[in-house]
Amino acid sequence: MFQPPIKINDMFDKEYKVIDEANNHVASIWVDHILFSTSWWVTVALSIMPWVIWLWFRKKDSTKRLLLGGFWVMFISTYLDYLGVTLGLWRYNVKTIPSIPDFIAWDFSLMPVTIMFFLQIKTEKNPIIKGLIFAAITAFLAEPFFNWLGFIDYPGWHYWASFPIYLVIYLIAHYLVNSDTFHPLSQRK
Repeated sequence: MFQPPIKINDMFDKEYKVIDEANNHVASIWVDHILFSTSWWVTVALSIMPWVIWLWFRKKDSTKRLLLGGFWVMFISTYLDYLGVTLGLWRYNVKTIPSIPDFIAWDFSLMPVTIMFFLQIKTEKNPIIKGLIFAAITAFLAEPFFNWLGFIDYPGWHYWASFPIYLVIYLIAHYLVNSDTFHPLSQRK
């Protein structure tokens, strides 16, 4: 079995201790200042309510296909958010639970549910136009709004840079949901 040099293990041990200390400090901040605050309750509601609304209003005969698109959105948005936070491009100021990523409400609820609604509404419309509308709303209204509320800060990012990313995420979700391996989305009557 390959063993890395002792020096590398020592370096990693030192850095992991720093990370552990930082995580403990974040957990303490969470308990003292975030838990049960108004912003915490809003984040909890944003994590749960979109799914409740979606369960009620989804096209029931298209649930599995829509969830495929939703899971794609969860996967890629979580990965991109992780990169952005790790690189210091943006940061979230409200953690729902300290032991999970702070962007859980956005990537596991708001983004996928919003895209699933866009996908099931007016299915005959051009997906590029729908994607442009979704990207514009998300990049130029939602991001600045949540920044203004103090939920997120963008020290190294601008909303304009989010626009093409949101468009591509939407278009790939559209492609997955409308793949030939599925029946087409039906119109609600």
